[in-house]
Amino acid sequence: MKKETREKLALLEKDVSAEKGEFSLFGLFLREDAKDENKWDILVAAPWLDADKKEGLAYLAKEIQKRLESDELLSISRIVILEKDNPILKAINKSVKVKHLEFEVEDSNFSGIQITHAFISTSSSANSIVSKSSSKK
Repeated sequence: MKKETREKLALLEKDVSAEKGEFSLFGLFLREDAKDENKWDILVAAPWLDADKKEGLAYLAKEIQKRLESDELLSISRIVILEKDNPILKAINKSVKVKHLEFEVEDSNFSGIQITHAFISTSSSANSIVSKSSSKK
C-alpha cells in the first residue's frame, strides 16, 4: 500500500481515537490468501466498536471514504472488527505493542492466520501501551 495512503489512515486512527476512544488494534493487513495483492484489510478493535458494531462500521467506512481518493479506496478489501476475546486480536496484541506509530510486519502468523504484510498503527491490550518506532519484525 502506498505510503501516502497509509499516512492518511494513520491520521484517521489518531483522529477517531481522540473522538471515540482508543483502539486496541488498528492496522492494514495483507492476508496470504488474498486473491489480489493490492487489496488490504483494515483490522480494528476498540471498546466503542464492541458496543455497537454496525454503527461503528458505518462510522469508520464514512470516515475512510471522506479521507481517501477513489484509487486509494480500491486498495481496501474490507474493514474487519475484532471482538476483545478474538484469538487473532490477542495474538497480535501479544506480539506487537505500538500506539499511533507505524509498525511493519512481514510473513507472520497470528493465531493460524498467515499475514504476508501488515502496517499496524496501534496494537495494545487494554492495560499496556508501549510506543515503538517503525521497524520490521
